Amino acid sequence: MTIRKKLEVLAAEKNTPCVTISLNTHRTHPASEKDVIQLKNLLKEAEDRLVNEFGKSAVSSLLEKLASIKIDPNYNLDSLHIFLSNDTKEIIKSPWPTHSNSVQISDSFAIRSLIKSLHRSEEYLILLLSQGGVSLYNATNDEITNEVTNDNFPFSENPHEVTNREKRSDGELMDNMVREYFNKVDKAVVEVCNETGLDCVVITTEDNYSRLMQVADRPVVYLGYADIDYNNTETHQISKQAWGIVEALLYKDKTEAISEMKEAVGKGLVHTDLQEIFQAALDGRGDLLLVNADYAQSVNMTSDRTFELVKDNTKSGVIDDITSEIAWNVFSKNGRVIFTTQDEIKELGNIVLKTRF
Repeated sequence: MTIRKKLEVLAAEKNTPCVTISLNTHRTHPASEKDVIQLKNLLKEAEDRLVNEFGKSAVSSLLEKLASIKIDPNYNLDSLHIFLSNDTKEIIKSPWPTHSNSVQISDSFAIRSLIKSLHRSEEYLILLLSQGGVSLYNATNDEITNEVTNDNFPFSENPHEVTNREKRSDGELMDNMVREYFNKVDKAVVEVCNETGLDCVVITTEDNYSRLMQVADRPVVYLGYADIDYNNTETHQISKQAWGIVEALLYKDKTEAISEMKEAVGKGLVHTDLQEIFQAALDGRGDLLLVNADYAQSVNMTSDRTFELVKDNTKSGVIDDITSEIAWNVFSKNGRVIFTTQDEIKELGNIVLKTRF
């Protein structure tokens, strides 16, 4: 399940209690080792608060979930978010820092800190493909978050070996053996793509990618490939290669979205005033939202539909970035949201919304 789908589920849940734990993490050793200690402290804080507020017996199953939480610091990004209730156990890693390390206990989950990450992050799969074995990874932006391990992955080396020496010289037969192996790999990849809704970048040779495409059931799930360097297949290397392909595709999509927005200006379907954008998003009229990725605006809500701009986001009750709220309302009502740093957006403004009507 992607972060988007997870957040939709989390946002809808009402339960007593819902526990949200957020902490900033580190991508590299030895700093990442401190994350384990910080998480342990936050888990203990959550345990103490739950027992004090609800009593140990009433939250026994939730305490068991707390005790089961463990992280692999080798795959940390910039923040970690844990959502726990009697019905839910969800852990989400984000490439964006959170405002503070915290434990929040309420009748709903605190997802605001993840809304910005949701729309500024790209999730996809990376397939490391060779005849000597196959691995599949989940990635967010330029980092691998974890390796996919299930009944299929990782694949061992190609089992379709020709033992007869004479037949080994038959190039067509050998090629068919490789295709048979890759066909099984493809079916396993498509299964994960269907489950997650994610597309896949392949790290392999040109010949192997060509063979994979020949047997692929759904070639559309493959975004492209990068040449494999068999001497350098560490996760940070292949994620860098894969991210280059994804970035190029994202740039193309964002350029097309900006052109679409410019065309909509002449049709009277575009809002550039922040208050009008917020209200249109609330009403479900948002079709396409473009936001300068460097733009943020703190506000103090004066009603359910209006706000005043503020400079100090540390004051009580202040929403530190209203663009995150707007983005969530557009997305959750089936609109499109794009954060970009492309210069072409500057003539439109820092934030602009195309409406459906």
